[in-house]
Amino acid sequence: MRIVLAELAPELGNLERNLDRIEEVVAARPSDLVVFPELFLSGYRVGDRFHSIAIAPGDATERRLAQIARTHSSAVVVGAPTRSAERPGEIHNAVLLVTPDGLLQSQIKRFLPTFGPFEEGVLFTPTRHSSPVRLGPTMVGLEICYDAFFPEVSRDLAVAGAELLVVVSAGPITSRSLFEKVLPARAVENACPLVYVNRVGVEDGLVFGGGSVALNARGERVEEEAIALPSLSKGERIACVEIDVAGGARWRPFRPVLRDISARSPAARPGGSAARDGEG
Repeated sequence: MRIVLAELAPELGNLERNLDRIEEVVAARPSDLVVFPELFLSGYRVGDRFHSIAIAPGDATERRLAQIARTHSSAVVVGAPTRSAERPGEIHNAVLLVTPDGLLQSQIKRFLPTFGPFEEGVLFTPTRHSSPVRLGPTMVGLEICYDAFFPEVSRDLAVAGAELLVVVSAGPITSRSLFEKVLPARAVENACPLVYVNRVGVEDGLVFGGGSVALNARGERVEEEAIALPSLSKGERIACVEIDVAGGARWRPFRPVLRDISARSPAARPGGSAARDGEG
């Protein structure tokens, strides 16, 4: 699977401008999947404005994302604030996957940091569930930033059939070394390739750390090819990788963690991700 890692800085609160950048990157290189960071559609330090700009099912933002995916025959993963389908007035920190035929699927963030500079637990409603979403023949497990520090999130997705883990992030520079330790473990302990895309830039004094990476099922770094775009600002980068999504299946007989855990644990519960007919 050819995957593009878009390590960019969004324009704070400007959904239209961020959609334009998504289309520019997707159009730049034919690929199966293009991954953008956590809350890339809105920016991160938006505060209460999240409630006015959070996207809703079928709105203009979702339609534009679907159009981009269809026009360029490429799937798109991007972080966005979304409105709750269950309780009006509540919003989620979510990651969206739009398939090349325009189907939108989502996963809500499970663990919301509310410490240091973070106030996500004040703004967003979390979910308790994670379920893989389908991209053609491949089952993809979606996670958001802090979720990666909870092994049960990746394990739920892997046990439920995920063949590729995709983690989108808005992690600060002070956390970069921690992600560099945690992410290979998530790949190894689930024998599953993993793609991590973290944003860069500065918002309200918070410096984001980049460090996007693709790992194979052994937790080893996958070789990248840089993509040059004239619009890239200082610190931004775009890279293309080839991920062997079947690599996990070949490696698991030699590292049968999922086999050994599945007999002792309940299957991952559905409900955390869905097409736009329900939420977790």
